[in-house]
Amino acid sequence: MKWNRSIRNSAVAGLLALPLLLTACNPFAAKSSGQIDPPPEDIEYQMLRNLEPQDQTSLGTEGNMSTVYLENDHGLLAPVALQLPEEDNSNQLTRALESLVKDGPYAKLIPSGFTGVLPEGTEVKAITLQKEQQTAIVEFTEPFRNYEAGDERKVMEALTWTLTENPDIRQVQLWVDGEKLNEMPVDGTPLERPLTRALGINLELNSGISLSQSSPVTVYFSAATPEGVQYFVPVTRFVASASDRVKSALEELIKGPTRGEGMERVVTDNTTVDSVDVSQEGIVTVSISDDMFDPGERVPAQMLQSLVLTVTENTQEDQVRIWLNGEKDVVGLDNQKYSEPVSRPVNINEIPL
Repeated sequence: MKWNRSIRNSAVAGLLALPLLLTACNPFAAKSSGQIDPPPEDIEYQMLRNLEPQDQTSLGTEGNMSTVYLENDHGLLAPVALQLPEEDNSNQLTRALESLVKDGPYAKLIPSGFTGVLPEGTEVKAITLQKEQQTAIVEFTEPFRNYEAGDERKVMEALTWTLTENPDIRQVQLWVDGEKLNEMPVDGTPLERPLTRALGINLELNSGISLSQSSPVTVYFSAATPEGVQYFVPVTRFVASASDRVKSALEELIKGPTRGEGMERVVTDNTTVDSVDVSQEGIVTVSISDDMFDPGERVPAQMLQSLVLTVTENTQEDQVRIWLNGEKDVVGLDNQKYSEPVSRPVNINEIPL
């Protein structure tokens, strides 16, 4: 199913309409700075309530689109859904990776404010899928080695997260011109094990954190293109290992961005997580409270969509329903019922050229 969504560009934050698939009831190391003070509560109130549909943006869920991870104008990686033309004998995975090449063959299809992170001239020689291991073995040409040392982690993240958008891929191995890489070629990051999403993305490390006693969670904040189109940016943080992963991720989402870099909060700090439950059918029910909303009031879709993305990123399940202030009938400003099971979108952030 493909939905159109509406966006509004405001001084504080805008609404990005992300495609979400409603299902029936039947049975889805970066630098950091100090904490940024949240906006006053009355501004948050206006931010969330005064989101009115304006321009229409087409956001797709077709299988022939590819969600790839590109660098934005603040140096962060973000998913961007691209319509990559079928050419010659290249397959969809090859085209997705070649869209990550700076000034590569698909540069004209990348929205303003984004760029690939692979060195110019890099080509994909081969992609081999080991289906039982859910592993993609990718071989690049020699120019792959020509990135800057400071970009090494970003290269790893972009490749891993782009390939693992494919549901059949969970692990990635890298080769260059017939040679298996046991470490990254510039700064020597070890590659003894295949890369997975456990690597994280846009990593935030707080001082004093013990990685041996922590687990990563990934949350989705908002950012805007130079033209003002809102989109989602994933950020990985660390929480106590013994904590409930989904609930901890939602609590990190409520904290909002801890650094500038163009990110905006998508829920208010007045929000609390009451419970997270998983049914036998694999549906995650998230119950939250926020006294800014009156009974029956429609809720900003950007807030609800961010919750869906964050929950499905941190659990094996792919269906989410949201209850608000004890109400089991939650409707977004996009007129969709989020109190019914909602699936993670096939593609994220289709941004107009």
